[in-house]
Amino acid sequence: MPQLKALIFDVDGTLADNERDGHRVAYNAAFAELGLDWHWSVAEYGRLLDVMGGKERVRHYMESEQPGFSPPGGVEAFIGNVYVRKTRVYLELLESGRIALRPGVARLIKEARAQGLRLGIATTSGPQNVEKLLRVSLGEESVGWFDAIAAGDMVPRKKPAPDVFELALEQLGLPADECLALEDTEHGLRSALDAGLKTVVTTNDYTVGQDFSGALAVVESLGTSGPVTVEWLERRFRAG
Repeated sequence: MPQLKALIFDVDGTLADNERDGHRVAYNAAFAELGLDWHWSVAEYGRLLDVMGGKERVRHYMESEQPGFSPPGGVEAFIGNVYVRKTRVYLELLESGRIALRPGVARLIKEARAQGLRLGIATTSGPQNVEKLLRVSLGEESVGWFDAIAAGDMVPRKKPAPDVFELALEQLGLPADECLALEDTEHGLRSALDAGLKTVVTTNDYTVGQDFSGALAVVESLGTSGPVTVEWLERRFRAG
């Protein structure tokens, strides 16, 4: 039976509950900077999360909700401008400490390192967002704890395609049957499963009602009542 050798984490919604009060806030600030009256409410952003990838989300919103809008400089340049501004605001939110890791995440990462497990990231978010979150939350040295940081812009297709998890496996130099993914969305779960990875899901307010068929386990949190430990993950991994 294969031995568990690495954990591969999603970021947005898994490491940090940062969609509603992080990315959404940053997008709204970017829209305001550009003089737009667009505002993504908590509920609307939840619906937009079904579209994977920030640039893709803006494009979808333009096509579905703002069909008469003619972006200055063309669609691609406009989306790029929104994304640059949004990323700047988001990084400022991270730097201010307003976006924290979810309960149990820091403990689990440190426990995994102490027990010799390798660590990876597979996310649709940008690498700079990931690295800033790690540095602010876990210390400057924490980026080096991860042997793989695979991001959406590094692969042809975003989740639910398996590309980003396959890239993480390539960076780790490990087969899928020796790794475990941690995700928070149905799209993320499909991506991990199609890459051959056993997966544990930790839900949040946006994803709690989604279909997680095929997951080894579905938990509300990695660290509240009955915290998820490396030993617990290894038992699930062997049983699955």
